[in-house]
Amino acid sequence: MNIAAHEGLLKILGQVSGYIYPNEIEVHWSILIVVYPYLTGLVAGAFILASLVKVFNVTALKPTYRLALLTALAFLLIAPLPLLLHLGHPLRSWQIFFTPNLSSAMAMFGFVYAWYLMVVLLLEIWFDYRADMVNWGQTAKFPLNWLYKILSLFSKDVSPRAKVFDKRMVKYITILGIPSAFILHGYVGFIFGSIKANPWWSSVLIPIVFLFSAIVSGIALVMLLYMIITPSRGKPIDMKCLDKIASFLLYAAIVDFSLEILDFTHRLYESEESIKIITDMVVNKLFISLVVLQVLIGMVIPLGILILTKAAKFNQELRKLLYFVTAILIQIGIFSTRWNVVLGGQMFSKSLRGLTSYNMEMMGREGFLMALVLLIAPFFILAILIKLLPPWGKNPDGE
Repeated sequence: MNIAAHEGLLKILGQVSGYIYPNEIEVHWSILIVVYPYLTGLVAGAFILASLVKVFNVTALKPTYRLALLTALAFLLIAPLPLLLHLGHPLRSWQIFFTPNLSSAMAMFGFVYAWYLMVVLLLEIWFDYRADMVNWGQTAKFPLNWLYKILSLFSKDVSPRAKVFDKRMVKYITILGIPSAFILHGYVGFIFGSIKANPWWSSVLIPIVFLFSAIVSGIALVMLLYMIITPSRGKPIDMKCLDKIASFLLYAAIVDFSLEILDFTHRLYESEESIKIITDMVVNKLFISLVVLQVLIGMVIPLGILILTKAAKFNQELRKLLYFVTAILIQIGIFSTRWNVVLGGQMFSKSLRGLTSYNMEMMGREGFLMALVLLIAPFFILAILIKLLPPWGKNPDGE
């Protein structure tokens, strides 16, 4: 063994406490696998918020309906990239469609993704924007006018009857999209929860916790975007809409936090042989990310702010500030949740006697910078989508 390899081994072993086998030292699922469920969760949560308008007729949320749809699309386009980058040969990923493996939950993601993107999200956006795109195709300047004609499939019918049909189709697709959104993100939790050999992941509540945390993060993101974009357009924020979003965010956060407490209580009640190593991991390895970031900063404080804001009679400016802070804290908490689930399950040995650490690299295909690019990229895509398909119905040329 050369000196460099020896120093590398000593560095790795310095991360280990207790008894652990050599082949268990390395953490195989990196930060990219943390980013992946976080992005898909934002997609599901944003779509659920949009569905409240069309299916449940929550008219107060209409100002955020199209914004929520475009947000879901922007993040959905980037969602599979963390998995593709993690693969050793990402160019082979198309083979899952031609050689489907029905027994692999991970392989079936391609079909779930294609269904949600092609059938649900794109169709709903198309029917909702069709009449607008027809009008923009006649009024916008070249080359945007041709782009809208192509996007509208050269449709010219903007009669009241056609618009009624569009609205009816949007409602039907949204009804179909709600369980599709549940499946899109719920199956991510299913992948972890079905690994029986890992006590940190093996829980029937994991898919449900993933789903409700996704709803929380998606609603918080749309609220944050609405509060940033609306003033930038020189328009006033609709406080009735903002308060209604905050109310749904509060309800979802309460359910999510209750499920997390139930899951933790269930683990303590079972008190299996893994409880000692899990306790050591939480105390020694995940205390900051789990107790401080996920529970305290990401859930307890936002819940307290939302409850206080709902109970007290704060003025509009103070409510805006509190909602803005709450949305940011929730994003920190939900990302920490994904971090703790994905990396926490890889930090203890199969013998349940040792712990290791995850040292995130800065550069490289699975480093911090790549994860940061994947987290920022959806916002650039969203900016382009908003420019092409204004959620507020204004002519893209400003005419």
